[in-house]
Amino acid sequence: MISTDLFAPEPLETYRATIKPEWIDFNGHMNVGYYVVAFDLGSIAFLNAVGMGLDYPKKRGGSTFGLEMHVTYDREIHLDAPFVIHTRVLDCDAKRIHMYHEMRHGADGWGAATNEIITMHIDMSTRRSAPFPDDILETLNKIKDAHADLPIPSGVGRKIGIRRR
Repeated sequence: MISTDLFAPEPLETYRATIKPEWIDFNGHMNVGYYVVAFDLGSIAFLNAVGMGLDYPKKRGGSTFGLEMHVTYDREIHLDAPFVIHTRVLDCDAKRIHMYHEMRHGADGWGAATNEIITMHIDMSTRRSAPFPDDILETLNKIKDAHADLPIPSGVGRKIGIRRR
């Protein structure tokens, strides 16, 4: 679990790995579906760090479910390339987290993709939404507050459509 005393006003590095062979498609680059897998690994690492890891459903009876997400594909990334996921909390309330992930090349630092997602806290016994435990919400709020003065990324809240003049 991460220390909750003080969070830096910068996105958290939540996951680091390399692009796997099974993630490559017939175009010779990472398949769109595996970007979501990589971002999910970042989400899982983030949730683990704030106390909602893989054992959280069994130990405390809760979990999170994704409600909505938006992915952008900004630059091709290829087999064996290192990548890093950075995560920031844009907002949270008693039951939801609004997160923004960036995937960057792990050595050169250029942006490959982004993921904006809202998750809902769930009581696994009823499979209905439920408030976060107080300690988890306190941690989420500390991270949100640390990230509050960062500029909002241009892709946040973006709508999809064909732009016409």
